[in-house]
Amino acid sequence: MTELLHTARLLSEEDLQLVHALQLGPRLPWSVLGEVLGVHATSLAARWRHLNQEGLSWTTAHPVGHPDQMALSFHDVQCLPGQRREVAEAISAIPDVFTIEECHRDRDLMLTVIAPSPAALTASVYPQLDRIPGLVRYETAFCTRLHGSGGDWHLDALSPEQQAALHAAAGPPPENFARYVAAPPSYGPIVRALGRDARTTAAQIAEQTGLHPATARRRLQKVLANRSLSFRCEVSHRAAGYPVVCQWFARLPAADHDAAATALSSLGALRLCASTTGRTNFTFMMWLRSAADIMTVEQAASRKLSHLEIHESVIIANIPKRVGWRLDPEGVRTGEFVPPGSAWD
Repeated sequence: MTELLHTARLLSEEDLQLVHALQLGPRLPWSVLGEVLGVHATSLAARWRHLNQEGLSWTTAHPVGHPDQMALSFHDVQCLPGQRREVAEAISAIPDVFTIEECHRDRDLMLTVIAPSPAALTASVYPQLDRIPGLVRYETAFCTRLHGSGGDWHLDALSPEQQAALHAAAGPPPENFARYVAAPPSYGPIVRALGRDARTTAAQIAEQTGLHPATARRRLQKVLANRSLSFRCEVSHRAAGYPVVCQWFARLPAADHDAAATALSSLGALRLCASTTGRTNFTFMMWLRSAADIMTVEQAASRKLSHLEIHESVIIANIPKRVGWRLDPEGVRTGEFVPPGSAWD
């Protein structure tokens, strides 16, 4: 993985506004985005190209991951002393391990895995983990309800009026569409192209895959319409002004989980909130401005959620891989993308 060469620069206000706009409409045309932001479309596209080339922000798409549609699981990994980085490198090559987080508590690494089914997880991902030298053990918790993910969190850089305009341009949220339908096997190349860049056009897909332009356009529209992918605009957490990433593991009565997720979303940059199996049954992750915010979040959560029992808080020291993209220690995207595996075909 690319080593850290310099500290990632903080994004300007104009950069943050552009990222926020793309979070709300990852595939909106530059003309629409420019009209809402008051910037010429050509200038806006050039600014995005610069951010993208720096690895500070990028668009991607991934299988939706909702547990009623596929197997979303979290895995705690322990490594032999001194071999954490080597193990993380090996795990990064596994396609269906979408995210890897490095920490320094009872586990060395935390993995987020999205597989078409529990059977695919058992048949494909576990054997690959078993073959990695230096990996001592791993423990799995399945997501039983996904309350929120990184694609649901947005920067607070645009006015309410601008946000409303972008929401209207982007159309109804996914929950208002028909239920997810898996794309046919022949659509795998399109799914992988969108994972590399969610703004990829039909013409670019045709050029990359050798498909006839009309075929590429038809298949792209099919993928966009059937909810087989979740589209998102990512950003380096450090460049966005959130140098601290913390995840909490808690227990909470099952009847309180939905309300808890709503309450937590008002406390900060909530990047994950899920009900799980295992020793704890509720987990949430936030991006924070400083380590002092950890106590602030815990105090506010305790006031809002009287039945919440926090068992552990874990600071994530490094994110070697996020939603398929390899990152450097500053959370900056490198040039290496690991696309979804053949199980999705």
